[in-house]
Amino acid sequence: MTDSFKPTWMLDAIYHLTPEQIHAKGIKAILTDLDNTLVAWNNPDGTEELHDWLDEMQADGITVMIVSNNSAERVARVADPLNLPFVSRAFKPNTKGLKEAMERLNLTVDEVVMVGDQYLTDICGANRAKMRSILVKPLLETDQWNTKINRFLEKGVKKRVAKQHPDMTWRTSID
Repeated sequence: MTDSFKPTWMLDAIYHLTPEQIHAKGIKAILTDLDNTLVAWNNPDGTEELHDWLDEMQADGITVMIVSNNSAERVARVADPLNLPFVSRAFKPNTKGLKEAMERLNLTVDEVVMVGDQYLTDICGANRAKMRSILVKPLLETDQWNTKINRFLEKGVKKRVAKQHPDMTWRTSID
């Protein structure tokens, strides 16, 4: 059961990913959750660190695409100023939005990685789609009301994954 929630890698933050790491794993695109992964849920403009990281990915030809369960309006508020493609209402852990993203990018599961801060949506969805995943620490300790429910439910999942996979620890690289 815990294999459904086991990420491929665990990183302190999405910003630790480098083009070198991405290319070494044969990855051409990063599919990323929005809130508390790419931006803090209460800061849709992002940080300077985010903008620098996106510039680095773009300069190296790596596509970053948002795949979020949020509404199109909410995702566009972040994606449009950053000039990022997105899939909204992805319904993760359903694979619908992840498959749509791969179709739009004309890539396979071996050429993408899903990055997110939640076991129950991002990691489970990636595993169901048979793609690699990166669990990141949430950017903020606080969440929107609807995410608080998932955080409560995933406490048990987090403990079981840690117990069954003690090698899964927070890192600063996927190497």
